[in-house]
Amino acid sequence: MGLISVSHDDCYLTLDWDGNRQTKHALIWMRDNDPSGFHPTTGERVLDLLSVPENPQLVAGTVEANELNLTWSDGHTSRFTEADLVTRISAPAGSRTDTPVRAESWDGSFANQIPRHSADSILKDDKGLLSWLEDLTKWGLTIVEEVACETGAMESVCRRVAHLRETNFGLTFDVRSIPKPNNQAYTADALPLHTDLTNQETPPGFQFLHTLQNDAQGGESLFADGIRMAEDLRKADPEAYRMLTEISIPCRFHDDSFDIRYRRPIIREDRNGQPVEVNYNAHLADYLDLEPEETIAFYHAYRAFMRLTRDAHYRIEMKSRSGDMVAFNNRRTLHGRNAFDPNTGARHLRGCYLDWTDVMSRIRVLQR
Repeated sequence: MGLISVSHDDCYLTLDWDGNRQTKHALIWMRDNDPSGFHPTTGERVLDLLSVPENPQLVAGTVEANELNLTWSDGHTSRFTEADLVTRISAPAGSRTDTPVRAESWDGSFANQIPRHSADSILKDDKGLLSWLEDLTKWGLTIVEEVACETGAMESVCRRVAHLRETNFGLTFDVRSIPKPNNQAYTADALPLHTDLTNQETPPGFQFLHTLQNDAQGGESLFADGIRMAEDLRKADPEAYRMLTEISIPCRFHDDSFDIRYRRPIIREDRNGQPVEVNYNAHLADYLDLEPEETIAFYHAYRAFMRLTRDAHYRIEMKSRSGDMVAFNNRRTLHGRNAFDPNTGARHLRGCYLDWTDVMSRIRVLQR
């Protein structure tokens, strides 16, 4: 990419590049993104935007040795190297926060294709770490094998990525049957497919479940791709899909110490109108507080999606082994389990969460 020439009018700057390519930029944007307006060490903005006119006047623009020089009416000159320009203008409009790996959806046939990675390669090699995180972001479901069956082993793998996300259940949590549980996960009952912590302002982006023991009869883990179900619902019942993207419902967790509530739609779309998140947990759905007419239509949509979560076409069922750690996108991949009999053997999983933005940050740094 080579910068050839520059032209402007009262509002916009046009840059001509090799290959007959042009880019167009608002003058106020060029002034706001002047490289001199960023701290040389932190990279943070230091320019006071209110110190420049809202409609800045450009006196002259020149290209010299692939450097763009802009002289403004207040006497200031902005200097952009070609690298400066590429960094600032290379991303399409609205894409600066896009996920660094494109997601692909799946159904139950994905069972034999789930990416598997070794804990050793993740712990010792940045290439192994990046390969795992790219698979995790692309598919929303991976298995890490040979994680030591001891306290702290799961955390060591996850801290290769980022700090753990603490919730009201702690920094980590143990999934096993206990007396007087405050959550369905801590029983021996079947757990329908769901995502965790829909009652939180920001549900954790990724969840990790490390199997320490799994000798009880039953207790098979269940997984399904909420994105594929959302895509299929949109084809089969567009109005139901629309309602699940537009209507927020209340979600709540409460026990003796907490009463955590938030409302959100079940399906979230990206700026292109594609489903990118599913936050679905029938156990945490609070009393619906919708208008009566809206309630009837919403229940139709809600039940339509719920039926998809019960459809074996979408579901993966597997018995995790001691040392396996399942990692999945908690705002996309629904998980659950079959009931188990605690009298036939122990079933003990440990879990933790990482935030979405921390995982994406790690991928971008490793990709660099």
